[in-house]
Amino acid sequence: MDEQPVTEARKNFADLVNRVSYTGEPIALTRRGRVMAALVSAEDLELLRLLKEGRLDLTQAAPRPDEQVRPPVRPQGPMRIAAEYRPGGPPRPPGFGR
Repeated sequence: MDEQPVTEARKNFADLVNRVSYTGEPIALTRRGRVMAALVSAEDLELLRLLKEGRLDLTQAAPRPDEQVRPPVRPQGPMRIAAEYRPGGPPRPPGFGR
């Protein structure tokens, strides 16, 4: 699990959210070297919720035989967001739409 100081995570929040979302790798947020919180994927959050509610018993869980265990994919540098808001330019004349 990767660790990020809260101050750095604040600066790179969008990239960290994308990384967790696309790779599934959780990121621990630290303050003065202590883990304070974590960013986890939506799937992991649901598993944690079920486990906390007592609706999931890990002692009975076994991997399915058709399931392959793959190591997490680690990005090679900062990830960019998929889309960015770009404000419109000057109004276009009628008939010249996109």
